Amino acid sequence: MELALLQGNAIAFIFRWIHLLAGIAWIGLLWYFNFVQAEYFKEAEASSKSDAIRKLVPRALWWFRWGAMFTFISGIALLGAKHLTGYGIIVGAVLGTFMFLNVWLIIWPNQKVVIASAEAAATGGEPDPAAATALAKAGLASRTNTLFSIPMLFFMASSVHLAQLSTPVTSAGLLSLLVVFGIILLLEINAIVGKQGPMTSVKGVIHMGLLLTLVLYLGIELL
Repeated sequence: MELALLQGNAIAFIFRWIHLLAGIAWIGLLWYFNFVQAEYFKEAEASSKSDAIRKLVPRALWWFRWGAMFTFISGIALLGAKHLTGYGIIVGAVLGTFMFLNVWLIIWPNQKVVIASAEAAATGGEPDPAAATALAKAGLASRTNTLFSIPMLFFMASSVHLAQLSTPVTSAGLLSLLVVFGIILLLEINAIVGKQGPMTSVKGVIHMGLLLTLVLYLGIELL
């Protein structure tokens, strides 16, 4: 009897399994930060908030950023192993790539400033005056990742369940490409230099994520 894991498609399956495991850790913690922790911090006493920033947040961020890393690496490997070029999966991959970059280039560097400032204040030193700005930058990127996560998961699943979105992205019309990827790019630019806007509240970011999913889907199907 030949083992399934020794067959020709086993490598692609392993990549998919790693992608799912790491993705669950990453997106689960992303939603925890935005839907649970951020709301708790709005109500927490200063001492409780400081303790959480110094002891809880670094642990969660470790799993968060490495979950993002392994999700990204395994996703790239899976695209290559399966030769995936469908429009839906490529849209999902672009969203996921921006999310990965936001984690490592914006969220984590700025959170390190916030954590160091809280540690300094707790040990009798002076808090870093740059911490408030760093927190705002990390918060905007995190909200944007939460926004992106909703359509990202939709388009990742579409590669299997919505055959219309499996059309190679190279066959898409120019207008569709400009609209879909233009919207994503503008939202990413806002993540770097803009404001949270409707994403400030939990309800707002969920509604915006669902709306973005619909707009991107219609941009693919109708243009």
